[in-house]
Amino acid sequence: MTLAKLFSLIQYPIPHHLLSRLVGLLADCRIGWLKNLLIRAFIKRFKVDMSQAVESDPRVYPSFNAFFTRALAAGARPLEDGLLCPADGTLSQWGAIDHGRLVQAKGHRFSMTELLGGDPRAATRYQSGSFATVYLSPKDYHRVHMPLAGTLTEMVYVPGRLFSVNDATTRHVPGLFARNERLVCHFETEHGPMVLVLVGAMIVAAIETVWAGQVTPQSGRVERVRFDRPIHLAKGAEMGRFKLGSTVVMAFAEKVDFDALSGKAGSPVAVSMGQRLGGEPGTSAAPATADDEATASAD
Repeated sequence: MTLAKLFSLIQYPIPHHLLSRLVGLLADCRIGWLKNLLIRAFIKRFKVDMSQAVESDPRVYPSFNAFFTRALAAGARPLEDGLLCPADGTLSQWGAIDHGRLVQAKGHRFSMTELLGGDPRAATRYQSGSFATVYLSPKDYHRVHMPLAGTLTEMVYVPGRLFSVNDATTRHVPGLFARNERLVCHFETEHGPMVLVLVGAMIVAAIETVWAGQVTPQSGRVERVRFDRPIHLAKGAEMGRFKLGSTVVMAFAEKVDFDALSGKAGSPVAVSMGQRLGGEPGTSAAPATADDEATASAD
């Protein structure tokens, strides 16, 4: 048995939510010496580059969570053209949604219906579209931005487990992103429907959005909020943030030509927020070879 497999197995009996809530309390601690100790240790362990932050002095942050969700200095992430990457991290999978199913990792797929909290009607919109998955590691900038301009129509909180979402767990826990607690954000764009799914993970204390503040954790049932008053967010604008790291799955009803990723299929790709991933959905038909190459990144 590999270490990765063993790591995934020992997570099943762990009290995910209790552990995460306890870590969340520690991360919100405002005792000066303790929060400074945590921040300094984290910067050293993960080699965090504070020169890109609006506030580069780690002692100024009132809590570890404030440091972790720090804002970047103006110009640190210039916005390119086309479809933008929503966050710093690792692009683990991308490509076509095949009959409503997405690639998680080699040998593992999950359904759009499951990801969206058991909503087959919403999932039908993405039956033949495209998707991309970005994993945010502990060292990354943890605010999530809009890959396209869009108008928020519905937000869905989906309860679930809190498995780790690192590479080892992704390769060994079936349906991981459709099992973990998550926040589903539906948008309408000029390029068709778009959904951003913010996936919780072990020791992720909470997920926040710019329109509702902290959203998770909540009750143990699916909760839907419709927005009658339009909430429009510009391309590249912040839409949410993670208090400790996790994953973003984005999906589009129209095909995306991931031209900026040509030749990179087969292994994870380091990405930055604002970086071009490809053309805007539906602006050009993605060639078969691009879809085949993207699918090959997991199969």
